[in-house]
Amino acid sequence: MDSNALTPDVLRELRTPRPYPAVTLTMPTHRRERHKEQDTVRLRNLLTEAGHRLDADPGLDRHTRTAVRQQLADAVAEVDLRHALDGLLLAADAGEHRIWYLPREVPERVVLADTYLTRNLVAATAQSRPYWVLGVAADRATLWSGSGESLYEHHGDGFPMTPPEESWDVEREERVGDTPSTFRDEETRRFLRSVDEAAGAVLARRPRPLHLVGLAPALALLREAGHATHRAAGRLVKGGLTDGPAPVLLREVGPLVAEHARRELAEVLTRLDEAKGRRTFAAGLDEVWESVREKRARLVALEEHYRRTVRVCDGHLVPVDGQSAASPDVRDDIVDELVEAGLDGGAEVVFLPDDTLAGHDRIAAVLRY
Repeated sequence: MDSNALTPDVLRELRTPRPYPAVTLTMPTHRRERHKEQDTVRLRNLLTEAGHRLDADPGLDRHTRTAVRQQLADAVAEVDLRHALDGLLLAADAGEHRIWYLPREVPERVVLADTYLTRNLVAATAQSRPYWVLGVAADRATLWSGSGESLYEHHGDGFPMTPPEESWDVEREERVGDTPSTFRDEETRRFLRSVDEAAGAVLARRPRPLHLVGLAPALALLREAGHATHRAAGRLVKGGLTDGPAPVLLREVGPLVAEHARRELAEVLTRLDEAKGRRTFAAGLDEVWESVREKRARLVALEEHYRRTVRVCDGHLVPVDGQSAASPDVRDDIVDELVEAGLDGGAEVVFLPDDTLAGHDRIAAVLRY
């Protein structure tokens, strides 16, 4: 499963306490074929480690232990490393298993708890910069979910949409002498108004940049008909893409997505500079971590490949090198933990190109106060 499919409802369900043990396996993977054998061996070793951990837990009965081991084995059997990105996350309990391919490197670990570990999944989703594409025509509207190199059609929330069966106005045709223009017809206006409302409902639940695709008359009428799509991040004036296909649509909207990323970078850097002048600025892992824990962070900006292993001492983060995360006071995925905590606290989290924040220890924040 792509991290792009992490909806608020799915995340809420993953965090729901469940009968112990809920097992989470994470490991870094490689996109290139020549490393797939290495990934396969590492995955098998993780499965073995999980089995040992289950066997060593005196609180587990035989039935539960066997059921969880079977779910983990089924998950590993279903993993297709040809689709691997930069990380892999497997989640399993006695009754289910799930697989996530992540566009972000994650540490190698096995966690047994009463809920699944979500911090790596949340951070990977944020880094992938998910967006929506709304394809509009006079008689059809489709919604597409995109992130990174993936794009797929969203089925649900009323999409794909088509107008209701249109009744033919015979008297008007006799009076005017022709059929009404598609883009002047009131039925079309009502249809596009409903498209705007449906898109607005999706954006309210899952806020992302929205890009519009369609012929100029359709886009103009959509703007007149509603208001939810007025603040679209980009517009592509081109017909014939309402139904994709996905690879073609992904290629066509690529420049829009890239331009939005450039605008976002400039905007974030401006906000950071302005925060310095107002003294609502934090930089460095420990300062940002503290502001996130206190829910004072309005914006957290960090570099895409920033990782740090730390020890937590008296509420502060002390960087460490070459120490195992098995030590109880050492955390090797603290950046992902910070991202998750920031989002939970209502902060906007933005990933920037590497070296953008070199002067601020790779991470900075705009504070609320």
